[in-house]
Amino acid sequence: MWDLGARLFVGATTASNHEEDGLEAIIMEYAILVYRDESRDAEFDWPQIQADYDAYFKQAAEAGILHNGPRLGSSAATTTVKVRDGERLITDGPFIEAREQLGGIFVLECNDLDEALDWAARCPGATHGVVEVRPVWTS
Repeated sequence: MWDLGARLFVGATTASNHEEDGLEAIIMEYAILVYRDESRDAEFDWPQIQADYDAYFKQAAEAGILHNGPRLGSSAATTTVKVRDGERLITDGPFIEAREQLGGIFVLECNDLDEALDWAARCPGATHGVVEVRPVWTS
C-alpha cells in the first residue's frame, strides 16, 4: 500500500528543492527501517496506525524528501538465500530469530542526520516498535 514507485538510489544527490542562498545543497539519503514484534500485532489498532502512516508519508512527500516506502509482508513469508562453497542454501524464515521483525523500509532525502532522526521520530513505527536510521551507501 505504501509503494511510491521504484527508483534507483544514490547515496548523495543535489536537489533544487533544498537550495539555500542560490547554492545547491548536498542532500544525503537515509534508509529508515521499521521493526516491530509481530507476535504483538493483535494489541494494536491497525486501522489507526495505517491512517497515521498515510499522514506521515503524505507529510514527507509534501516536504519533498520521500523516495520510496514499500511495506513488507510478514516475516513468516521470508525465504533466506546464501551460497557456501558454491552451494545454494535456502531456509524458510528470516536470517535471524529476533523478537522484532523488519516491517518496512523507505528512503528519505535529508540535509543531515539530525533531520533524518527528526523524521524517524515522527514515524508511527516508533510508537510500537523500533525505527533504525542508516545512511545510504555512497561510493
